[in-house]
Amino acid sequence: MRNPYDVLGVSRSASEAEIKKAFRKLAKTYHPDSNKDDPKAKDKFAEANSAYEILGDAQKRAQFDRGEIDAEGKPRFQGFEGFGGGRGGARSEDFSGFSGFSGFGGGSRRSSRSTFGADLGDDIFSQFFADAFRSGGEGTRQGRTRSQKGEDVAATLTVTLEEVAQEAKKRIRLSTGRDVDVVIPKGVSDGQVIRLRGLGQGAPGIDPGDALLTIAFAPHERFTPEGSDLRLRLPVEIEEAVLGGPVRVPTLTGSVEMKIPPMTNAGRTFRLRGKGLPTKTGHGDLLVTTEIRLPEVVDEELLDYARRRRSEKAK
Repeated sequence: MRNPYDVLGVSRSASEAEIKKAFRKLAKTYHPDSNKDDPKAKDKFAEANSAYEILGDAQKRAQFDRGEIDAEGKPRFQGFEGFGGGRGGARSEDFSGFSGFSGFGGGSRRSSRSTFGADLGDDIFSQFFADAFRSGGEGTRQGRTRSQKGEDVAATLTVTLEEVAQEAKKRIRLSTGRDVDVVIPKGVSDGQVIRLRGLGQGAPGIDPGDALLTIAFAPHERFTPEGSDLRLRLPVEIEEAVLGGPVRVPTLTGSVEMKIPPMTNAGRTFRLRGKGLPTKTGHGDLLVTTEIRLPEVVDEELLDYARRRRSEKAK
């Protein structure tokens, strides 16, 4: 795979927010559901997701930057311990220092397993050097040939805000024909892509690919998500706005009581802490914006008051 920084189009000094923004833009652009006529979109979508798995994880990103893992998240070969850094040669006794060998020494002739997956017998030196220098060193990976992997599949799971709040379990049918029960993870966000390993296309002798599941929040009649916060427009009666007092506020887990001060104007926003969407460490907040609701039935006293107020302002 290409360098994950190049895939997402960000610099090595990019912040976590910049990386996340770049990934979401690519995921939205190349999502297979929106590009059914473009066979290359699925590959670009999978590539962006794989790159974000590296750069979106602080620990993996640091490992990649240090050269400890490659663009696929696999450990890089770091060379042989005890080989003197490859300069000036090595004496025969130094071979016991290779990290890949065990049970070597003391005249023992028993076979050992190296970290490269090769069986080491009496002809250990000829085996080692034949493997190490064949095709520019590619032979050192004998026994670690990468197994073939089937194609990834993409799917979209639409969830309600109530289901997100409850961390509910949802069933989805993948394009492979398999039904999968998915527990909505805590702190999930709209548009987030979740990788379900081993649930993609497979075949005899080929490891199955993964399922890339995009979470989509269904529109809600009351609440609008803003990250982990929710925004709500709350109608209040005119007498409540003028006199103040308790009002009932709907939340995802039931109604709660909130007090508003006297002479509350329309458009004023109140924050109810912990009444938003769940996060990995807690909950977001509910932002309640008031709207003044006039009586449905004509109130003559209210009309007289309004007329007097208009008349006084006109003087």
